[in-house]
Amino acid sequence: MASLHFSSYHARLLRCSPTSPFTKLPMARARTLCFTPLRSKFSSFPRIYAFSSNDIKVGSNIEVDGAPWRVLEFLHVKPGKGAAFVRTKVRNYITGNTVEKTFRAGSTIQEANIAKETKQFTYKDGSQFVFMDLATYEETRLTEAEVGEKTKWLKEGMDCNVVFWNGRVIDFELPIIVKLTVVDVDPGVRGDTAQGGSKPATLDTGAVINVPLFVNTGEEILVDTRTGQYTSRA
Repeated sequence: MASLHFSSYHARLLRCSPTSPFTKLPMARARTLCFTPLRSKFSSFPRIYAFSSNDIKVGSNIEVDGAPWRVLEFLHVKPGKGAAFVRTKVRNYITGNTVEKTFRAGSTIQEANIAKETKQFTYKDGSQFVFMDLATYEETRLTEAEVGEKTKWLKEGMDCNVVFWNGRVIDFELPIIVKLTVVDVDPGVRGDTAQGGSKPATLDTGAVINVPLFVNTGEEILVDTRTGQYTSRA
């Protein structure tokens, strides 16, 4: 039996436009599309709230002067004279700059609409780094300028946190510890021991770091991406 197709009559019933592209679809499929609400691209992002400066803590995301900031340090100050205030050290999510900002105690601060989504770095397309959401297959692209020095530790298949502000990509976070392979290293000196010195090694991402003298070409090692330092063999 032939599939029942959409018509202007069905359009009125389903409250869709008669000129909708759904008219070219079988009725069952059109009904599904008409009644299934479209998921906003950024529906997973949190709502924006305001809070008191008295509630500031390390890790708070705040929006000041039209920019998103992360609180690194804070101190409540109650001077002998004058009003109490909160002194903070904050980092700009976009520029990376760290500055001090002061807020009057009890003043209202807007929370920055910051969200993080785990995406896998899949490949590099020209000058763009492509990250994919493995659940939706949605791609997010970052430029070489946006990735910056982090490219030294980035490998295909690595899961990273992509950071959004008001739906705009502003940063991404590498895993704290990554496993990389030594592709070239100085042979060292006869008599080297596990306790003695270090030597430069080139990793499969192109990064060059110092490793213990006992580490050889072809070995996998663990690197702390915050410091760029060797931590151990994998």
